[in-house]
Amino acid sequence: MSPSGPALTMHDILHPTQSGGVDGFPNAPAGWSLAEAEKTAMAVGVKLSEEHLEVIRVLQGCYAEDQNPPIRRLCDALAAVFKPRGGRKLLQKLYPGGPVSQGCQIAGLVPPAGTVSGAGGTVQ
Repeated sequence: MSPSGPALTMHDILHPTQSGGVDGFPNAPAGWSLAEAEKTAMAVGVKLSEEHLEVIRVLQGCYAEDQNPPIRRLCDALAAVFKPRGGRKLLQKLYPGGPVSQGCQIAGLVPPAGTVSGAGGTVQ
């Protein structure tokens, strides 16, 4: 057990429980709320569905395990969950500004350096 709580496994990240946390988001960052996520999503033209929320849970789970996860780890975690349902194509449809960049923004997380923003640039 780490000082911040029990260590998360990849299974915990890919299959978060629906109890506890903020509005069913067990790994939500401090100060994050679903209402705020909905406002942020609407501001960037995304209407949140259960699949969008699943992306948020996966990203928040990765950040709970490593506060500065490499982009590759985030992409691999998303791919593990969404590959059977369409993979990258579905993720791009859900988050046209980039599933990691836009997903992190809506999830209340700082996107890792090197992610592509919806404006066509990279996050530094």
